Amino acid sequence: MEIEVVCGSAAKLVCDALILTLFEQKTEPEFWTKQVGPEMAAYIQTIIQDQPQCSKLNEITVLPTGNKLGAKQIILAGAGEEKRFTMDRLRSVCGTAVQTAQKLNATSISFLTAHPALEKYAPATTAQTIVEGIILGSYQFNQYKTETDSSPAVKKIILISHDTDRIAALEQGCKTGKIIAENVNGARDLVNHPSSYMTPSRMAEYAAAIAKQEGVLLTVLDKAEMIKQKMHALLAVAQGSQEPPQMIILQYWGDRQSKEIAALVGKGITFDSGGISLKPSEGMQEMKDDMAGGAAVMYAMAAIARLKLKINIMAIIPCTENMPSGTAFKPGDVITSMAGKTIEIISTDAEGRLILADAITYARKLGATQLIDVATLTGACVIALGTIVSGIITNNKGWCKKLMQAAAAAGEKMWQLPNYEEYKEQIKSSIADMKNSGGRPAGAITAGIFISQFVDNLPWVHIDIAGTVTSDKNQGYQVKGATGVAVRTLVQLARDMSAS
Repeated sequence: MEIEVVCGSAAKLVCDALILTLFEQKTEPEFWTKQVGPEMAAYIQTIIQDQPQCSKLNEITVLPTGNKLGAKQIILAGAGEEKRFTMDRLRSVCGTAVQTAQKLNATSISFLTAHPALEKYAPATTAQTIVEGIILGSYQFNQYKTETDSSPAVKKIILISHDTDRIAALEQGCKTGKIIAENVNGARDLVNHPSSYMTPSRMAEYAAAIAKQEGVLLTVLDKAEMIKQKMHALLAVAQGSQEPPQMIILQYWGDRQSKEIAALVGKGITFDSGGISLKPSEGMQEMKDDMAGGAAVMYAMAAIARLKLKINIMAIIPCTENMPSGTAFKPGDVITSMAGKTIEIISTDAEGRLILADAITYARKLGATQLIDVATLTGACVIALGTIVSGIITNNKGWCKKLMQAAAAAGEKMWQLPNYEEYKEQIKSSIADMKNSGGRPAGAITAGIFISQFVDNLPWVHIDIAGTVTSDKNQGYQVKGATGVAVRTLVQLARDMSAS
């Protein structure tokens, strides 16, 4: 997608659709006259007066220009109350507007950045947000359709400024936004593919392509190497499947002078049947998304490398299927993790925490100084927080604060769950060091507590994205299907760390 920043009049710019933001109870006749001329400004005023709902958040009104402007059509995008306006609202407005543009068969769109409400923010931030919203909102996944009803893709975005002093910052923001959004879409692709295609080996192939393109170091451990490393928690989950497991490691060294190495660990269960503790058949097709944590950290790494951030970081993705078979692990088994801790298996459907345990242990072996794991870990998190908010658990307030600040800046909602010592009682076993399920009460919390037993006091945050991994409808920049959740947060955290 081509992106351009221009300085000049919105009225004269030639494109298929011009996107203008409207705020509730704001008519702004002088502003619109200056931007689009008196005739179109009067038309907009009439629309605002006759249809006041047009300025409500994500409401869209399309106006033909009748060749009175360079743009063929104007898309009036409602942004709601100005006092409640945020960058994530802007991202949502842009996503909604571009979906309308696609339905209008517009391949070139322009966006006016000169509105006073937008100019309250740094121009680079505004441009980044606009581009993210447009690229994320225009995402389409139709690779398996023989007859597609998809709209033509938007090929060009033009941002309009009235101030030459803002051009350089707007251009930088556009570059950043494009890199981040394209990698969110990369993660979406991985999650949307069926598990018959997106196997552990295929995940490794995608990682290899990223490593080659972005110049990061790739290591893939096969089953034989996992046995040498005594990754028996991961191997136990894998033993029921005919697909060979893969442990993917991507490493980026952006600051050779620093000894700090952040590790992003992503759950990579490419299909989760529940194993012997078989899931209900209803909705099981959605269990192809159980590798979304792995997809998130993989494409966050790609964006971080492309942005050339001054930070050392690795992504570790343990990949396998969780399947029932005559060789599958069973409830009642006791397995020994790479860390040497023994685990009684209560449920084979609590497998994600097992593979994360070995992956985190391996991250520590590679020298990680801070840890973040991302996983579609528990249905309990969905019950607790719904589909809007990801749950997090931590052992370090400072590290968690940095992540939460990054999430807020990136527009991804997260909520911290408690990590009290008493919860550990639920995962105590009478025959092993611990058990892999603490039962229904506080299930999202006890899953995080289980993972915490393997971090060895390193600063750590666990992000449970079970509720936020997919969207069941188009809404703003989120389209139906995979959301690519956590990519933006992880990249923002890396940017913050790089700048400090």
